[in-house]
Amino acid sequence: MKSFELKGTLRTSLGKKDAKILRRNKMVPCVMYGGKENFHFSALISDFKNLIYTNHVYVVNIDLNGKVHPAVMKEIQFHPVSDVINHIDFVEVDPSKPIVIALPVEITGNSEGIRAGGKLRQRKKYVKVKGMIKDLPDTLVVDISDLKIGDSILAGDIKYERIEVMEPHHNLVVGVVSSRIAKGMEEGAESIAATAATAATAAAAAASAEATAAETKK
Repeated sequence: MKSFELKGTLRTSLGKKDAKILRRNKMVPCVMYGGKENFHFSALISDFKNLIYTNHVYVVNIDLNGKVHPAVMKEIQFHPVSDVINHIDFVEVDPSKPIVIALPVEITGNSEGIRAGGKLRQRKKYVKVKGMIKDLPDTLVVDISDLKIGDSILAGDIKYERIEVMEPHHNLVVGVVSSRIAKGMEEGAESIAATAATAATAAAAAASAEATAAETKK
């Protein structure tokens, strides 16, 4: 499994005021829990670019005062307007114990069904697994070479030594559908979106009419 090095600075004071000062100075307030103790720290926002804006999943080696803590990201909070990172939660992990984590799915192979005119439909880009950090791969490689039109690969079909898939085994990961079905799915999605937009417009119009009627009564 991929690893990422992060240098952090322990926070000497907590609270919203301190967090605002950190963000103003291009720092991200963070917390790490799950180990023997909790750590509140900050790190440069620029240091998170290659950690967050990627499809890869990492074990993050967080250096706090010279001591390295292996961890995984639990939650990221973004500013609702600027989309800048507001806060990150990490969970400290023990390399001697198994962890549960969602790993990215990597599709390989040239499907027989696709060559015959079918369309690839990937339902899951990540699959949750359990295993020791040293046994976890960078990605879960799924070979679609043997898939014909109508065939699929389920979560339970993913097999790795010393790794347990934690998803319901009937969950669809990827499949090959006929062009006709694929077109129907796309048209269905467009129809749902159009219906939702129409309903929203109607609701807005109704609300405007009610407001106008109420204003007239006054």
